[in-house]
Amino acid sequence: MAKTTVVIPNYNGRNYLDECLSSLYKGTLVPEIIVVDNGSADGSVRLVEEKYPKAKLITFTENTGFCKAVNAGIKAASTEYVLLLNNDTVSDAHMTSYMEKAIEGDEKIFSAGAKMLNLREPDKLDGAGDFYCALGWAYARGKDKAADTYQNSCRIFSACGGAAIYRRKVFEEIGYFDENHFAYLEDVDIGYRANIYGYHNRYVPEAVVYHAGSAVSGSRHNDFKVKLSARNSIYLICKNMPFIQILLNLPFLFAGYFVKMLFFTLKGMGDAYFKGLLGGIKLYFSAGRKNKVRFSLKNLKNYFWIQGQLWINIVRR
Repeated sequence: MAKTTVVIPNYNGRNYLDECLSSLYKGTLVPEIIVVDNGSADGSVRLVEEKYPKAKLITFTENTGFCKAVNAGIKAASTEYVLLLNNDTVSDAHMTSYMEKAIEGDEKIFSAGAKMLNLREPDKLDGAGDFYCALGWAYARGKDKAADTYQNSCRIFSACGGAAIYRRKVFEEIGYFDENHFAYLEDVDIGYRANIYGYHNRYVPEAVVYHAGSAVSGSRHNDFKVKLSARNSIYLICKNMPFIQILLNLPFLFAGYFVKMLFFTLKGMGDAYFKGLLGGIKLYFSAGRKNKVRFSLKNLKNYFWIQGQLWINIVRR
């Protein structure tokens, strides 16, 4: 019986989905597979039905976003672990088995992220785990560096949801992916929550996944991504940091957001970024306060670890 269910959220990704599924079924360890389709109009559903009948399909009539899609897949799974995988990825034959081996090693491991390589330029890293710092920036560790770097497993702040395995029962304790995010930074948010509760997130260099990147949004920077990412970055801070921690990091946060504002203004996207920041504040006070992670003294040592990472990761960045 399979220990892992792979959940693939899909929105008009037919051009990538075939190769993504094919690589999983050719793997040395074939998991259960659930494709969650977000109202695609490109024949994605037909492709899965006709070519991959063993895969379970969950379909929505409209694009509900990454978070709602993967939550539906996670809740539909019955295995011990769930592995989230972007539709624009190709998995190495041993990927699933390495992911399982990594998370089985310690009950305190909530998630483990794969080594992601650039699909078009496989000699370059797409990411070796995600870090988050006191500037309010989340970033992919090692992005665009040589593929043969970052060869050692280690603890990371959060696993990139594009290729990560999760211990399914922990979602019941810390909550599922926050659907207010829709997309972007939702994986950092849930990794942050896991850290608060004393769980760990790991990087697994042996588990290799090739990632096209921006298959749906179309580019690394555009108004949609910039606005939504800015909104979610504010929301992430408001809901995960106790008030005293926000005050402690306020000088760094102001500096980080000022630099980002300059960066996107020079790219002609300053208006989108600023609107996103305002949207994040509005989201938290209008709909997100109920999702605030309540401070507990029993998690105090975890907050100290997180704060140390927030400062150290500025230097790493």
